[in-house]
Amino acid sequence: MCVTTKLADADMAKRCEDLGYDMLWVPDSQMIWGDCYAYLALAAERTSRIKLATGVAVAGTRAAPVIAHSIASVATLAPGRVSLGIGSGNSAYRFMNLKPLPIKKYGDEIRAIRGLLAGEEVEYTFRGVTAPIRLLMADRGFVNIEQPIPIIVSGFGPKAQALAGTYGDGLFVSMPLEERSIARSKETVRRAATDAGRNDVDVDAPSFPVVNLLNVVMLDKGEDVLSDRVIAEHGPFIVSSMHYLFDTVRQYDREPPRHLLDVWDEYTAMIERTPEHIRHIRIHEGHCTYLLDEERSLLTENLVRATTIIGRPEECVEQLHRMHAAGIDQIVVLPAIDHADAYAERLAREVIHKM
Repeated sequence: MCVTTKLADADMAKRCEDLGYDMLWVPDSQMIWGDCYAYLALAAERTSRIKLATGVAVAGTRAAPVIAHSIASVATLAPGRVSLGIGSGNSAYRFMNLKPLPIKKYGDEIRAIRGLLAGEEVEYTFRGVTAPIRLLMADRGFVNIEQPIPIIVSGFGPKAQALAGTYGDGLFVSMPLEERSIARSKETVRRAATDAGRNDVDVDAPSFPVVNLLNVVMLDKGEDVLSDRVIAEHGPFIVSSMHYLFDTVRQYDREPPRHLLDVWDEYTAMIERTPEHIRHIRIHEGHCTYLLDEERSLLTENLVRATTIIGRPEECVEQLHRMHAAGIDQIVVLPAIDHADAYAERLAREVIHKM
């Protein structure tokens, strides 16, 4: 389960634990939500079993030593239950009209974090100065690096996915049920691990989880894919894929994917009505939290089916089994915040407990 980081709603962590969820993922989007580490600390104090992770922390907006010390600080409250999901920062940077962190810098940050969390001294460059650094007082209880803190590397393209093999303990993706794409991603990680001499990495083992951010949409009997309830629960997540794609299509001069062709011109015209210098704010307004009225018409059946697992609960169970067979170890869902509690309860009852 992924939650929006509203500190006043931190009791949601205990709710997820009580419902039987294995892991709680907490996003790091500084321009829209609360602080992920503050939320994790509150969640750690409210729970005793559920695992806690950043989903995902953003490399570069905080320097590597800050990220390392932040997650290791949370680990003092939940020893052995904490993981660091980390990404190159699509939303966190795009919200400031910046591009995500370049691959080389992304890799350098992960390398430094990995070394620091292992209690090592690492060479790190900050403000043009390279120097050896380490967590100096890890033995005095300020941070906890006694238990391993797995690093789950977010990668939506092959270069970023390769970093999971080079430095990571797992891979975080967001993709539909496409067996070939999943297999290709895992092979990219496997080759990178081999090239890095990490012979202990087994991409097919539970010790190296492949985590997929993908909402599960449970339909009532006879319910339409575009019902008001479905859109209220999942519309913000679904349309956020268009926010991401608008930026990448422009940055890399690509064609939009097929499932967006029927609404792409409408969406582009909608965005381009906003002046260029503040367009980045308009693109990401409501991001994964609420749906703008004018974006409602963009949600087509093609888009919903291309970006979610959807069907009657028993059909969702079947699709999740297929996804697991294809190599996905964990699904992370992000419902709209106003519907999160009821959705979490229903997903646990009608899907998770029947897996």
